[in-house]
Amino acid sequence: MGRSSVRAAAVVTLAALFAGTATASFGAVPEEVTSPVPVEAADGHYIVLLKDAPLATYDGGVSGIAPTKPGKGNQLDANSANSQKYVAHLKKEQADFAAENGVTPATTYQVVLNGFSADLTADQVGKLQTDKNVLGVFPDEIYHPTAAVPSTEFLGLGSVADGTGGVWDSLGGTAGAGKGIVVGVVDTGISPENPAFAGSKLSTKVGSEPYLVGENVVYKKSDGGTFVSQRVSGEQWSKQDYSTKLIGARYFNTGAAAAGFSFKTDYASPRDLEGHGSHTASTAAGNFGVSASVEGIDFGKISGVAPAAKVAAYKACYGGPDPLSTDDDICAGSDLLAAINAAVADGVDVINYSIGGGSATSVLQADDVAFLNAAAAGVFVSVSAGNDGPDAATADHASPWYTTVAASTIPTYEGTVQWNGQQAVGASVTVFSQPEGKVSGNVVYAGEAALAGAAPNEAALCFLGTLDPAKVAGKIVVCDRGTNARVEKSQAVGEAGGIGMVLVNVTPGSLDNDFHSVPTVHIDAQYRDALLAYVKGNPAATVTLVGDNVTGVATPTPQIAGFSSRGPMLADGSDVIKPDVSAPGVAILAATNNAKGSAPTFGFMSGTSMSSPHVAGLGALYLGKYPKATPAEVKSALMTTAYDLVDSKNQPVTDPFIQGAGHVDPTKYFNPGLLYLNGAAGWQSYIEGALGADYWEDVDPTDPSDLNLASISVGALAGSQTITRTVTAATAGTYTASVDVPGVDAVVTPASFTIEAGKTQTFTIEFTNATAPVEEWATGSLTWTGADTTVRSPIAVFPVTADAPTAISGEGADGDVDVTITPGYTGELPLNLFGLAKENVLIDGDETTGAATDGTTEVLVQVPAGTELARFELDSSDDTGSDLDLAVYRVVSETDHRYYQAWQSATGSADEAVQIAQPTAGWYLITADVYAFTAPFTWTATSALVGADGVGSFTAEPAVIDAQQATPTTYNLSWSGLEAGSYLGVVRYGDSQVRTVVSVDVP
Repeated sequence: MGRSSVRAAAVVTLAALFAGTATASFGAVPEEVTSPVPVEAADGHYIVLLKDAPLATYDGGVSGIAPTKPGKGNQLDANSANSQKYVAHLKKEQADFAAENGVTPATTYQVVLNGFSADLTADQVGKLQTDKNVLGVFPDEIYHPTAAVPSTEFLGLGSVADGTGGVWDSLGGTAGAGKGIVVGVVDTGISPENPAFAGSKLSTKVGSEPYLVGENVVYKKSDGGTFVSQRVSGEQWSKQDYSTKLIGARYFNTGAAAAGFSFKTDYASPRDLEGHGSHTASTAAGNFGVSASVEGIDFGKISGVAPAAKVAAYKACYGGPDPLSTDDDICAGSDLLAAINAAVADGVDVINYSIGGGSATSVLQADDVAFLNAAAAGVFVSVSAGNDGPDAATADHASPWYTTVAASTIPTYEGTVQWNGQQAVGASVTVFSQPEGKVSGNVVYAGEAALAGAAPNEAALCFLGTLDPAKVAGKIVVCDRGTNARVEKSQAVGEAGGIGMVLVNVTPGSLDNDFHSVPTVHIDAQYRDALLAYVKGNPAATVTLVGDNVTGVATPTPQIAGFSSRGPMLADGSDVIKPDVSAPGVAILAATNNAKGSAPTFGFMSGTSMSSPHVAGLGALYLGKYPKATPAEVKSALMTTAYDLVDSKNQPVTDPFIQGAGHVDPTKYFNPGLLYLNGAAGWQSYIEGALGADYWEDVDPTDPSDLNLASISVGALAGSQTITRTVTAATAGTYTASVDVPGVDAVVTPASFTIEAGKTQTFTIEFTNATAPVEEWATGSLTWTGADTTVRSPIAVFPVTADAPTAISGEGADGDVDVTITPGYTGELPLNLFGLAKENVLIDGDETTGAATDGTTEVLVQVPAGTELARFELDSSDDTGSDLDLAVYRVVSETDHRYYQAWQSATGSADEAVQIAQPTAGWYLITADVYAFTAPFTWTATSALVGADGVGSFTAEPAVIDAQQATPTTYNLSWSGLEAGSYLGVVRYGDSQVRTVVSVDVP
C-alpha cells in the first residue's frame, strides 16, 4: 500500500463492521426503525459475530475475569477455571443479545469467535448489520473441499522403506517426528480403521500416552499444555473408534441441516464418506510404514509428514449422492466455524484447512476472523490456496496470520503416448499392469465419434452415452478434459468398446493418476494440437500407450500444478503476497474412506487440498522440536528456507504469485538463521491500515506493507517508499543483504549486521521505481546471507502513475493552492478535473432529531451517471460529547430500499464520513443516527456529488504535467466566484485510480 492511499478513512463495508461504545442514549422507548436489507438477503441461515473479544484474544476488562489471551510462546488454555468463566460470560451476552433481537441461536461460538449462527429473516439481517454491537453478519455460505517417489521421501524426511536418511533422523526417528503434537483436521471426517490411524486402545491410566477421564480423551502435550476432547457416538461410529493415535473426532452439521442437506448419503458422525478428510489427515500425520494398495495394485509403503503426531478430526463437510461431483457436497460456513472453534478449545497445535470458497475478496471473512484468533491462541494454521489456476488473482485465503499453500509436483507414476514418431509423457497407473506394459491400436478423437443425436462437444468430452460403439470399439480414444469427471470419461470409452484412452488437457492443468475403466495416459495441453493434427480425419492413425516414461527425458520437478490458484490478491490493498509457499499436491497417495466393517482403502488425489496437509505436517514437526514456537515463527522458517520451483524446461520459476516464497524445504527450515515474527497486535494494526477503519481501541493503524512478514509487498508505489522489517536471530552471525527487483531500485539499510542469537535487528528497504512499467507488478527477492545459511524473502511491488496527496484543502471565494506530487513515470501526465460541487445540506438536526425512530433519520439522494466521487458527511457541533453514526446504501429504487452495496462509518467519534469513488449511478439511502450525547447539540448531514461539470472555474495549471519519474513536481489549482458554503473537487491523474480530493470552504 502506498503511503498516500486514496482509501477514505473510517469507512468500512457492513460485512466488516466494528462499533464504538456509547456514553448516553435515548431514555424513552422509541418506535422500531426499519433497516434496509441487501438485495440478495433472504430468510435463511446466517452467522452473527459480536464485537467483544472471544476467549483467544480477551485481554481483560470484564470485572472479576482475568485476561485469557495467551502470552508469547504459550497456547490458549480453554479449560481453565478463568477461561470457563469468560466463556460463560460470552454465552450470557450472546443469549441476551439474541433474545433482544428475537433470534434463536443454532450454534454458538466463544473460543475463536464471539457469536452464533441462526435462522434470520431478511429484515433481521438488515437490522443486525447496523447494530453497534455487531462485528458482521455473514451468510452461511457453502464451501467445498479443494480437491512415484512418495512425497515424504521427496521432501527429504526419510526413506519410505525404513524412515532413515533424512530429517526424521534428527527428530528421534519416525517414532519421535511430531511427538507431543496434535494435528487437527477440519474436513470430511476420518476412517478410524485405516492403518494410517492405528493406535492402542485407550485406558484410564494417566501417563505420557493419551488416556481417558470419563468421556474425555486427555493428552499431555510437549508444550506443557493438555489436549482434552470429548468422545462421541454416531452413525457407524462408536466410542471405541478412538485410540492413542486418533485422539479426537467430532462432527458438526447444524448448518448443513439448516441448508436442507439430507444426511441419507453421508454419516451423521465423524466417519468419512468422501475420503478427503482421511487423505488430508494421513498426509499430515498418518503412521509410518503403512502398506498402500489401490484397485489391487501394491504401491508400497506410505507415511504422514509427522508420523508421531496425534490426530484429531473435526468433520464439517458432507458428501452428496453423486460420488463424481462436488456440486452436491456441502461444507456449511457455520459448521466450519464450529469445527475451528472446537479444535482450538480442545487444544490442537496445528489445524489443516483444505477448504475453499473461491478467489478471496477480503482479509476479514468469518473464517479469517476465526483463524486470526486461533493463531493468537498459538495454533499454526495451514490452508489451501485453491484449485482455480492457472489464471492470476484466483487464490483463496488472503490473510497474513495463516500459511496459504500452493500445489506442486513430485516424481510420480508416468506413462507415455506415442504416435507418428512423436511422444508425450503423462500420468498413468493403469497401463503398466497390461501385458508387456503397453497398449497399441487405432485411435479416434472422441469429437469425431459421436453417437447419432449426441452433441459433438459432449462427445469430445466423453460424456456417458455420447460415443458411437461402431466408431470406438477396439480403438484407443482421445478425450478432452473438462466438465465431467475424469474417470467418467474412461467409463464412457469402455462402455463403447474402446480399449484405451488418452486424456488430454485443453488448457494447462494437473496430470492425475486416476484409476480408469480402460488403460489411460493423461497428458497436458501442450501436446494436444500435435496429437489431434495426426488423429483427426485419419482412420489409419495409431497410438501406443506405454506404462512408463520412455521419452528419455526426466520430467522436471517440482513444477507448479496447473490448477493451483495464483496471486496477486485483490483483497484490501494487495499488500500481502499469496500464496505463501508451495508443497507437493499432485498425485498424492494416502488413506481414503471405508464403511464400518469394510476394508481400509487408499487413493491418489491432487489439489491444494493435498499440499496444505504437507505444510500442516511440517508445522507439527517444527513444533515437536520447538514446542514454544509461535505460528509466525513456523511460517517464517518455512518461507525463508524455501527454494524455487522449475518450469517444464527445468528453468527456475521466480514469480511469487505462482510459488509464494517457493517450495518448502524440510532439510533447512529447522535452521532458518533469521525469523520474521508477528502476532495479534501487528495483525490488528495491519487490519486497521488495510481496511481503513477504526476497529479496536488503543490500536493504531499501520501501513499494511510494514506488517513484519517474511514476504514484502507494496501495493502502490510512486516515487519512493520505505518499508520496515525486524528480524530475530535464530543463529548468531553476520548477515549481508542482497536485493533484486528488476526495474526497481531497492536500498537496504543497514546492508549488513552482526547479531547474537535471540536478539533483534530492524532494517529498512527503500523502493524507488527506476524503469519498471507502471500499473504492473515487479517482483524479485531479498536475501540475507550468513556463514551457513541464506534467508530469502519474495518481493512484489506495483508501480503506480503518481504518488499524490489523498486530500488537500483551501478557502475563500477566490483562491488557489499548490499541490506537489511525485510521478511514477516520465512523460505527459494529464490532470483530469472534476467539480467543484457544492455540498448540500440533507439534514439540519439537533439531539432530538430522529428520537421517534431510535435516533435514526433517513434521506434519499440520486447519484447521476458520470459521478467521479460522492461524499456523505455528518458534522456535530459537539466533538467531545456526541456520537453520530452514518450508513449509506445503494438501493434498488426510490421506493425499494433493498440494497446492492453498503458503507458505514460508525466510530465512537462525533463526525463521520463515507466517500465513494466512481459510484454506480442510482438511488442512495443515507441514514444518520444520533447514537449518543451528553448535552444538547446541533449537527448536519451533507452530500457532495462531484462530476465533470462544476462551479467556480476550477482550473489546473499546467493541465498536463511534463512528468519526470520519481521527481517531485508542483502544479496549481485555482477557483473563483464561489458563494458561501463548502465545495468538493477531484483531480484524477491520467487513466489511473489515483486521486486527490479538494475541499474548499467559503465563509
